[in-house]
Amino acid sequence: MTAEAIPDFPFDRATALEPPSELVELREQCPVAHVRLPSGDTATLVTRYDDARAVMADPRFTRNLAREGAARLSTTKDGGLFSRRKMGSEDISDGQGHLRWRRLLSRSFTVRRMEVWRPRIQAMTDELLDSLVAKGSPGNLSAALGLPLPVRVICALVGAPSEDQDKFAHWSRTMLTLTRNTQEEVDEAYQGFNAYVSDLVDRNRANPGDDLLSELTQISDSEDGRLSQAELIATVRGLLLAGHETTSNMIAIMVAMLLSERERFEAVIDDPELIPGTVEEVLRLDSTLSAIGGVPRFITEDVNLSGVEVPAGTTVIPNTPAANRDPRKFPEPERFDPRRENNQHLTFGAGPHFCLGQPLARMELQVVLGTLARRLPGLQLRDAPEDLQLRTGGISGGLQDVWVTW
Repeated sequence: MTAEAIPDFPFDRATALEPPSELVELREQCPVAHVRLPSGDTATLVTRYDDARAVMADPRFTRNLAREGAARLSTTKDGGLFSRRKMGSEDISDGQGHLRWRRLLSRSFTVRRMEVWRPRIQAMTDELLDSLVAKGSPGNLSAALGLPLPVRVICALVGAPSEDQDKFAHWSRTMLTLTRNTQEEVDEAYQGFNAYVSDLVDRNRANPGDDLLSELTQISDSEDGRLSQAELIATVRGLLLAGHETTSNMIAIMVAMLLSERERFEAVIDDPELIPGTVEEVLRLDSTLSAIGGVPRFITEDVNLSGVEVPAGTTVIPNTPAANRDPRKFPEPERFDPRRENNQHLTFGAGPHFCLGQPLARMELQVVLGTLARRLPGLQLRDAPEDLQLRTGGISGGLQDVWVTW
């Protein structure tokens, strides 16, 4: 394959809610394909379900791209989030260190523990919706509900002040740049975020509360080897980053996806028992949450994917939107079916890095959908679905402001 034949990635798309047509073509004709990243480096894109899951689940394949030979995603000098060396997270990003970290954190994110939070999340949702309705129709659902709800939830869980949400949003979007920020801006974001978290840990240590940060700080201070101070700061930073960015985007995406074909929303109004299945189909069919479609891996051994030998030293991107629509796994994959059985989509990953916070994210989406269906059954998009705009220039995608009427 010549350099000119390698397509630029991420691909363009006809409308915000439609996946790029190239993904279907590649999945059926060239499921292991070279793509050129914004940095100019080349990576390998896999688009079939079994291949994507294999790459995600294999512990030999690292998510740490801060190593020689790994592709850089971003146009910044450091290569972007996955290529940057992040102090404190090296030992917990892969292997035994990651297993140690997961064992420590997983008990805080079980379905049972998250269910205890449901009344608080419901109360937060109602309060934010009251404010949206009070301001009158139309309303910016992204700004009024999508962003503030996950921020309030993760801040309450971790023990951080929710009024700092604008700081989180600025730092996270800068750190997640592909093309929109300079290296200087990225460095300033990391410095600001790290200083903020360090100060938060110190203040929490002096005045502990009934929150996850207090629990983790006590573990770190015990110096029993389970969590160092540097790992504590990296953990809190990661929770604040991941705990609001993806769920905030997903709330807006969910509403847009359901209202763009309104019978999907009406089905939930008529039968609230469809809420969990509807959320799962939204998660499966979304193609906008990540600009690149999945977390890249650096493979340290040769691997065979769909009959293609991929050599060690390759950066592989498992493309979740393509894999989640693979007809080899999902019957009638393009059909939105809230009653779909065995909906084992890959939106939360697979294997050692399966998303720890997925019970919380699912609950937030379910609470939001149930509340909107119950309180605003006349909800509609203000704009035509084809006029919705993607957020561009970053690893994290999603939609720009989603305006609604009721």
